[in-house]
Amino acid sequence: MLEIIKLSSSTRIEFINITNEINAAISKYKIIEGLCFIHIPHTTAGVTINENADPDVVKDIILKTSKIFPENDKYFHTEGNSDSHIKSSLFGQTLNLIINDSRLLLGTWQSIYFCEFDGPRTRKVFLKFLKEK
Repeated sequence: MLEIIKLSSSTRIEFINITNEINAAISKYKIIEGLCFIHIPHTTAGVTINENADPDVVKDIILKTSKIFPENDKYFHTEGNSDSHIKSSLFGQTLNLIINDSRLLLGTWQSIYFCEFDGPRTRKVFLKFLKEK
């Protein structure tokens, strides 16, 4: 079972909560117990789990990573998005999560975020499910 989530970012750097879309796909395929593999097929984007209750957490992550890896620095890559490639590599492109009782098994304050580092763009998120029998 492969599900593709299509999304569009509206700014250069943006964290988009995709937890509801993933849970909707779990419902669509009627998965009660299993695994969800999340893959981002882009070199300037990533995926992470973090807090969903206070939006300042995401703002702080964006602020600090942009200070550590500024958009304009002495990069060799001439396309102008080296900081995006670096952030993508550090955050990573994959997550593997447990599905329990027809939902992602997450902590109370956790959500899954698609991390855009080179937007605005139209992107894809690949979901692959392993369903227990």
